[in-house]
Amino acid sequence: MGFGFIIFAGAQLLRLPMASESGQSTSFIDALFTATSATCVTGLVVFDTGTYFSTFGHWVILVLIQIGGIGFMTMATLFALILRRRISLKERLILQESLNQGSIEGLVRLVRKVILFALAIESVGAVLFTIRFMFDMNIGQAIYHGVFHSISIFNNAGFDLTGDFRSLTGYSSDLYMNVVSMGLIILGGFGFIVLADLFEIRRKRKFSLHTKVVLSVTALLVVSGTLIIFLFEFTNGRSFGNNGIGHKILISLFQSVTTRSGGVTTVDITEFRQATQFFIIILMFIGASPGSTGGGIKTTTFAVLVGAVLAMIRGKEDVVLFRLRLAQERVYKAVTVTLFCIGIVMLGTMLLATTEDAAFLTILFEATSAFGTVGLSMGLTGELSFTGKLTIIFLMFIGRLGPLTLTYALGPKPGRMLYRHAEGKMIIG
Repeated sequence: MGFGFIIFAGAQLLRLPMASESGQSTSFIDALFTATSATCVTGLVVFDTGTYFSTFGHWVILVLIQIGGIGFMTMATLFALILRRRISLKERLILQESLNQGSIEGLVRLVRKVILFALAIESVGAVLFTIRFMFDMNIGQAIYHGVFHSISIFNNAGFDLTGDFRSLTGYSSDLYMNVVSMGLIILGGFGFIVLADLFEIRRKRKFSLHTKVVLSVTALLVVSGTLIIFLFEFTNGRSFGNNGIGHKILISLFQSVTTRSGGVTTVDITEFRQATQFFIIILMFIGASPGSTGGGIKTTTFAVLVGAVLAMIRGKEDVVLFRLRLAQERVYKAVTVTLFCIGIVMLGTMLLATTEDAAFLTILFEATSAFGTVGLSMGLTGELSFTGKLTIIFLMFIGRLGPLTLTYALGPKPGRMLYRHAEGKMIIG
């Protein structure tokens, strides 16, 4: 309900004539789409953000991105702390689910760290971007663009002000811009729990299992993604052109990183080979990590699924990661999340295939990008019908909330089991 209220409030503000550069009112469905994309930190747009919206519209989008990225409950807790209001037990329990924590202990302290980390990283990113933009524009515009892009990219929102739907294609060979952007995407995709763990490594002297899994799986996906994209596109003159091998590696690395839920790109995705586009769909479906600004089934879910498969192949009963056994409940949760997400993406894809006239891979790409709150597009978003826009809005909203959050909110509350059924045998595989 909180996210829904923020989205509708943002849509009303974006409908105002002062929010558009032309001074004309934006239709409700387009304003709602933009507000949902910003609040759900996705980045899919029906209008070019840099040229269509005014400065007022940009700031509305930026505020929505910040609230959506940090999280509605985190922002609500922040305002409660500012007003010196006591956080109730019920609010702590909701906050626990919002931040994917195992207990309510130290939640308020974690919220303070979340706000501190976000503002600190965004501030550093804004300074670094401003320095680069000063070579292309006056200092006022450079600061404005630096702040906007830092907040947008750290929160994995994918909105940009470069104009003409270009994203960062003008900086594909700029090592400085690539490194800063990838750094912000990765830090935003780690999740605030991991950032807190990294910050306290000197005191704790060891990482938690969660942090180990997030760091290792993220590194694995980024490296393997870079390698596969590089191999698939190496001879593709339409995407990589006649660039040198170093430039091609940089492009491959950036595309691999941005699938974590970044949403910005340095090349035209539509020029990739179909095999590359399908591989990007897989990476977008996995997404970022729990408690982060990104979407997808999350890196930890992927790790548990792989661990379960390996355990089954080896004939082991327990799923073991870094010499620690996982509770069976965690494995069930990972399977549930994955199947739920596959079902939602399939439903969204079927609806879009019914209402939109486009190739199936393009539709699947757009649906997965929306659900994973990634924001990469193959050009379908700008041509969506009214029903198609509603479908993408639904996918973005569910993707940001998370399927289990929605299930827990709308489903029946579990009661105590008074009995167990007799065990049955069934052939699998």
